[in-house]
Amino acid sequence: MKKKIVAAALCAAMVSSLAACGGSSDSTTAAAAGDTTAAAAAADTTAAAAGDTQAPAAADGVVSVFYYTYGDTYISSVRAALDSALQTAGVEYQDYDSNNSQTTQAEQVDTAIAKGTSLLVVNLVDSGSDDAAKNIISKAEAAGIPVVFFNRSVSEEAVSGYDKAVFVGTDYEMAGHMQGQMIGEYLVENYDAVDLNGDGVISYVMFKGQEGNAEAIARTEFGVSDANTVLEAAGKADLSFYDASNSNLYLVDQDGAWSSAAANNYMQTILSQYSEANGNMIELVIANNDEMAIGAVAALQNGGYNLEDGSSKVIPVFGVDATDAAKDAIGKGTMTGTIKQDADGMANTIAQITQNYLAGADTFNDVDAANVVGTWRVNIPYATYTGEE
Repeated sequence: MKKKIVAAALCAAMVSSLAACGGSSDSTTAAAAGDTTAAAAAADTTAAAAGDTQAPAAADGVVSVFYYTYGDTYISSVRAALDSALQTAGVEYQDYDSNNSQTTQAEQVDTAIAKGTSLLVVNLVDSGSDDAAKNIISKAEAAGIPVVFFNRSVSEEAVSGYDKAVFVGTDYEMAGHMQGQMIGEYLVENYDAVDLNGDGVISYVMFKGQEGNAEAIARTEFGVSDANTVLEAAGKADLSFYDASNSNLYLVDQDGAWSSAAANNYMQTILSQYSEANGNMIELVIANNDEMAIGAVAALQNGGYNLEDGSSKVIPVFGVDATDAAKDAIGKGTMTGTIKQDADGMANTIAQITQNYLAGADTFNDVDAANVVGTWRVNIPYATYTGEE
């Protein structure tokens, strides 16, 4: 989804109130537009070495952007796109890495407000309840500044209580629905090849990113239930979780990081206990995001499956996000499919809303009206990805 970034007239109007455009990584001051000097790079390196996740003092007018972690591959793609969009718009900004700690993020928000930030853009760490969001909204309202939440779900109740708060995300249930539909259709078309032991039932594992996260809950539920709907319509049996003793019917990343390492460790353990020779091999992998899918693929390759040269059997692996790594794996035939979460579309929408707030324009000016929900939310559409754009 393409969005206008800013009209020339708006840029001119903003020059007097905004400092030179630029972006900074964790713990560096916002640089001038296009600034890639050695001094700026050295500042980045020094700050990173010190482990500092707080930005130094910034001039009034700086937009503060808080990421739940720089380590998430999809979030990294949003960050790169948002940095670029803000630079193009001439908006000075400061990035913060909350390093998957809500306490750290809350402290960073306090610091940014104390330094005179003009606007908060927040990728929440803790989205399991409204508490973190309401706390940030309360601080933003007290300071009289707007707050744009993105990616990790915030409820209408939390956001709509403040007229300068919005959420940019997705209709998160759709990712699960689309993934489930994709999985079901694939299995119907390839059932005999996937059913390794020929028992008429597909054994699967589900990797869940985080407990309490709305996106993870929906993807975990609908990725399976919607696949079963397709299978049932074709006269096939429902999917069967590989471990009958696991009542949750999923394996969760205990760190809430949606990481490839967590899925890889789980999969390595599974493959040491379940095998094709024993007739109980896992025949399908479903992951809440591409990082976990890629971790599972690596473990399968260590076990002699999903090899890039096409010489091995392939256990179908499905994810969500359509990261570059996942698209590369799909192209090589080591991963089967994913649901594209549009990082560029999300970043451009955030940048446009940010400019609207700073310019005193309508909140959703130049935002695709088809994606706007009420007065508080924008949903960026998903798309299925199986190797062709």
